[in-house]
Amino acid sequence: MKKILSLACAMILTLMTLAHGFAVAQVSGDVLGMHNLTAASGASVYSQGSLSCTFCHAPHSGLGGITPLFNQKLSTQTYTPYTSTTYSQQGNTQPTLGITSSLCLSCHDGTVGVGQSAAYGPLPMIGSLNSVDSFGTTLTGSHPFSLVLPMKDASNLVASLVSQGKTADPTGAVKLVNGNIECTSCHSPHVQGIDRIAQNFLVRDSSNAQMCLACHDPNRVVQGQVNPLAGFTGSIHQTATNQVSPDGHVGSYPTVGVNACTSCHMSHDAVATARLLRPATPAAPGNDSVTQDCMTCHNGGTYLSPVPMNVMAEVAKTGHPLPSGNNFHDAAEAALLNNNRHATCVDCHNAHASNQTTQFTAPPALRPSQAGVTGISAADGVTVLTPAINQYEDCLRCHGTSTGKQRLIVYGYAPTRVVSAPDPLNIIPEFASTATSSHPVTHDRTSPLPQPSLLLNLLNQNGTASARAMGTRIFCTDCHNSDDNREFGGAGPNGPHGSNNSHILERNYQFSQAAVPGGVVTNLFPNPDLTFTGPYAMCAKCHDLTQIVGNTSFTQHSLHISQYGFSCSVCHTAHGMGATSPSITGERLVNFDANVVGENNGAPIAYNRSTNTCTLMCHAVAHNADGSVGAAKTGKPKLPIKK
Repeated sequence: MKKILSLACAMILTLMTLAHGFAVAQVSGDVLGMHNLTAASGASVYSQGSLSCTFCHAPHSGLGGITPLFNQKLSTQTYTPYTSTTYSQQGNTQPTLGITSSLCLSCHDGTVGVGQSAAYGPLPMIGSLNSVDSFGTTLTGSHPFSLVLPMKDASNLVASLVSQGKTADPTGAVKLVNGNIECTSCHSPHVQGIDRIAQNFLVRDSSNAQMCLACHDPNRVVQGQVNPLAGFTGSIHQTATNQVSPDGHVGSYPTVGVNACTSCHMSHDAVATARLLRPATPAAPGNDSVTQDCMTCHNGGTYLSPVPMNVMAEVAKTGHPLPSGNNFHDAAEAALLNNNRHATCVDCHNAHASNQTTQFTAPPALRPSQAGVTGISAADGVTVLTPAINQYEDCLRCHGTSTGKQRLIVYGYAPTRVVSAPDPLNIIPEFASTATSSHPVTHDRTSPLPQPSLLLNLLNQNGTASARAMGTRIFCTDCHNSDDNREFGGAGPNGPHGSNNSHILERNYQFSQAAVPGGVVTNLFPNPDLTFTGPYAMCAKCHDLTQIVGNTSFTQHSLHISQYGFSCSVCHTAHGMGATSPSITGERLVNFDANVVGENNGAPIAYNRSTNTCTLMCHAVAHNADGSVGAAKTGKPKLPIKK
């Protein structure tokens, strides 16, 4: 009887193997692998001896009319399937009892003990199913299967999947089962080692995303749809040769590029159910799932060689706000982030399309690290650009017309400008070409006024000239940048991930303050260091501060900076004039800090560029429209302004 049973199992195995198109010669040793359920197979649950096929098959009975020859008792559980806001299908059904995926779940949902045979009763077993192999009845962390038919087409699916019911797998191994995705679309229960490295009962070698690309197409263009995988071919996550440690748990293969999709996504057991993202290694339960997905590789750990830049170390300084509470990122959220400001990695980077920045090109176009990211047009503040073309367009997702913006104290003191737009946190009017003056971020530098302090090249952090010439534009990240970024001489990552300086500024920029508007100024730096190490190093990146205190553009610069120790921020706004005023026209970014400067005897704060005179009270001294200083206009004698 044992010989007959063994022969029957061998025949069944051979027939099923041939039916699935597998070549047994591809795999050496026991093709059943762990499904052999012996101590030698390495399975966590096994029987004494070698019952082999008996765990799943009975040669003459099994489950009868439901599934002939199937021997494992079926689970009758109801499952909670995968879903997400970006899931294009109509949903999932419960797997049909007794066929396709329900056969696999009879063991792998963990509710029916392994070895509960229909023909022979309970078989004697040792051990229990590993948690990694027991998916439970909540399958939200597993790739969807048993879909509601007919399947719905989407831009990231291969064209033949819905139109012809065929995958793009040239070997034919990855295929639909009765027109649907089932466990056996990707897994062969009879052969563990077709993919010799992964050893996950895959139907074919899955290195370099070959199984994923059987159904998903990053290069497909469908009219009216955005392909979320666009740009993946040739991207850094598809080509990176960084060696991967098994301890990192970012796939089975030796490099990031060979792991491809599985570097970031899991087919089963994903803790972050939507989009099946991997958790961080080591565990980082305090972080949102999207951030965790990037942390294993970009947290400066030892799991990759060579080690990528430690981005999370920058965020840990004073960085962009990671999600907390209810402001999590979702891939389907609107591009304009109203009332939900957060800064996950994928708000500024498209993991499918990004590439390493190896050459620092001139602004304003996005650099390769931000390729494929979404943006908002500076023309109207609402038009979505997919993808963005210029770097500032990505920043405008949060820093433009979006509602719910805040000034957080963690970023340091923020001036309040005398002339301000209704939304002072909307930077679009400040950088607009119609602004009286602005730093040239969204448009070319067009000021007709001489700029004698402007350097020929931006300075590195050590004070040497960088390779970047002072052109007609600058990036947002020329000011808001990691304080040790490698573009300007540091060893850290580029971009506004975080900084030890206020407002995520690349360099030191001090703000003079006053207890009351017009009162004595505090935080003074008389005779300041005007170099790259000084309190105004941020301005010194582009401007020769010796020219500033040399009064080449304004006769009172030296008095205010060297003698009184004023910071640039008292008189100048950093971005540009967000509104217009009859009293302060705003040339040369002059727009006083209303927390420091007060009214002179009730007269509106004013600046006349043609005469270079101010009407205001500052550092407890009245400044009068005729250029004199001293007492306010109350009949007291005036002191002539120093020339």
